[in-house]
Order: sequence, then C-alpha cells, then structure tokens
Amino acid sequence: MSDPQRPRPSPIPPPDPGQIERLNATYNLTAFSPQSNWRRRLVRHVDFLLSRLLFRQREFNAAVVDHLNRRGVETHEASARALDWTESRVEGALDELRRYQQSLMARDRRNEGALTALVASHEELRASVGGLHQATQHLKREIERLSDRGISASAVTTGVPTDSTPMALDSLDSHTYVGFEDQFRGSSDDIQRRVSEYLPYFEGTSDVLDIGCGRGEFLVLLREHRIAARGIDVNSAMVDCCRQQGLEATDADALTYLRAQPDGSLGGLFAAQVIEHLEPRYLTALLGVAFDKLRPGAPIVLETINPACWFAFFESYIRDITHVRPLHPDTLKYLLIASGFQHVDIRYRAPYPEHDKLQPIAPNVAIGGAVDTLNANVERINRLLFTWLDYAAIGRRA
Repeated sequence: MSDPQRPRPSPIPPPDPGQIERLNATYNLTAFSPQSNWRRRLVRHVDFLLSRLLFRQREFNAAVVDHLNRRGVETHEASARALDWTESRVEGALDELRRYQQSLMARDRRNEGALTALVASHEELRASVGGLHQATQHLKREIERLSDRGISASAVTTGVPTDSTPMALDSLDSHTYVGFEDQFRGSSDDIQRRVSEYLPYFEGTSDVLDIGCGRGEFLVLLREHRIAARGIDVNSAMVDCCRQQGLEATDADALTYLRAQPDGSLGGLFAAQVIEHLEPRYLTALLGVAFDKLRPGAPIVLETINPACWFAFFESYIRDITHVRPLHPDTLKYLLIASGFQHVDIRYRAPYPEHDKLQPIAPNVAIGGAVDTLNANVERINRLLFTWLDYAAIGRRA
C-alpha cells in the first residue's frame, strides 16, 4: 500500500519534437561544408583525422539519435492509440447521452399531452360545475318567487300547464348565459379592469343607465366613484347577480324601458357588448329614443366587438350564438351622428398582443427592397388579422 505522506512523482513530459529534430541535425560532429575548394580539402583531412579519434563518439551519438527517433515514433503511436480510445469512449458516452435526451424529450411530450388533456378535462368540469351552480341558484330563486306568488313548485318542475309556467321555464335557462360569460368573456375582475377606462366620460354625471348591465361590473365602478346609476338586462340571472351586490337593476327590455322614461331624465348611457345582439331596426330605434331621454351634453358610450379585426370576428363574435349582426366602426359612428349625437369618436381598445403578430424580417437579413416589400405585406396582414379586438363609439347629446 502506498504511503499517503510520500509525494507523488511528477509525470514524465512527452518528448519534444523540436529537440529530436535538433539532435538529428547535429549528431554528426564533423558535418561542415565550406564554400571554397581548399577549405573543403582541409575539412576532409581534418574529418579523416577526427573520425579516427571520435569514431566511438559518433557511433554513440548515432545510437542515441536512433533510439530517440524510435521512442518518438512509439510515443506518437501510443498517443494516437490513446486518443482514438478516448474519442471512441467520448463518442459512446455522447451517443448514450443523446439517446437519454431523446427519451426524456419523448417522455416530456407524453407528459405535456397528458397535462393538456387533463387541463381540458378540468376546464370542462369547471364549466359544468359552474353552470350547475348557476342553475341551482337560479332555480332556488325562481321557486321562491313562484312561492311568493302562490304558484307551487310542482307546476315548475313537472311542467303542469298554468298561465305563468311557460315564462318561468324560459327564465330558468338564463343561467346558461351567465356560465357562458364566466368562461369566455372573463371574470368580473377582468371586465371591471376593461371598462374602467370609460369612467372619465361619466365624471360629474348622475342618473346613468347601463343597458345590458350583465353582472354589474360597470355599475360597481360607478358606485365606487359616487355616480348614481342603474342597470337593465333581459337576463334575469344577470339581474339577480347585480341585486345580490346591492346594485339597482331591472329585468327589462331596453327599448321598452327607455320609452317609459321622461325626456331628458338620463345623465348618461352605457352599453358594453350589447348592440351586436340587436336587430338593425331595433338598434336605430333605440338610438333615437336614447337621444330623447338623455340630457343635453350627456355622454353615450357603446362598446362592441371590432369586426374589422378578423381574429376578433372569428374568435369572439361567432362564438356567441346570441349575436345578431356585427357593426363596423364607421357604421356605428354614422348611426350615432344620424340619430343627432355630436362629437362622435371611435376609441379602439384591447390591442392584439404584439408578440403573437406576424413579425417582419430585419433589414440586414434580405437583399435590397425585398425586405421593405415583405414587411409592408406583413404590416397589411397584421392590420387585417391582428388589430384592435374591441372598439367604443363615444358621443354626446346635442
């Protein structure tokens, strides 16, 4: 067993090729070739004399040089064999590492697919549970209402025909749209963040009407800013959501409700994601009545999906089966002006994420004007496909 205290010998350095070449060139002690003839004759005589005196030395030098040359070749061959062996071992290790990496990537792909399926199943389950919860709560409230009116619960659940049963059964389906809003439009917090940018238009106003108030996101913001407001919605489940938050909301048709209000009684009108649900004749009539009911200078804000953005149209608009007709920004602006509103402006909102748009090529990648042409085409496609998702037409009563 080796002594741990004993210092290890230093490794023998490999032979220096420069030294071997120098030995090969200088081992002959009498190797000298002068230019002139008499000097060459003199050197031959001296070489003859020295060769007898240094014969053994020359043999020794030649043997040493030959030995070193052989050891150099053997060392080189050994080094080459060691290098080949090392390279083969490294290549084998790299191949093993590549196979292991590929197996990890395949396992990651399988796990990613399983995770995607699990997330999709979770979302479906969440939507089903949410819809069931909404239906249960709404059914409970409808039964309480019918009980207060003296209608038995069996008439609702068994379908026994009465004068009030069809309306009650129709209203029971309104919870489905609440679940749809929760899943596809976003949570109440998300909607509040989106509509908060419209608050400045209603500063200093009162008696604001939110048409299609939904779950009451904008009504909550108005209340927080001490702006008196109320909402209407044809979906009774939405109205219940508002009332549970202490908001003033009514289950009513917008045109019928507005016609019942005194002229000049409203200080502002707001409708987000509503007008795309209306027939054209209904919409024009609604705008005309709204003009009569608003006070002079009162704001009107109508937000809707931007059909000029193909992504918004195909991804958002056609998903909702209650949508009737998309409205181009120019069309809605014209309808407001034709109804008597002034200072009508179009404000775009919800920009499409920049990192998801088509990306132009850097100028130093391609040649000449091809880059400019390609980038112009990319920008044109981006404007069509990936522009603002929503817009709002904003005007004031003259």
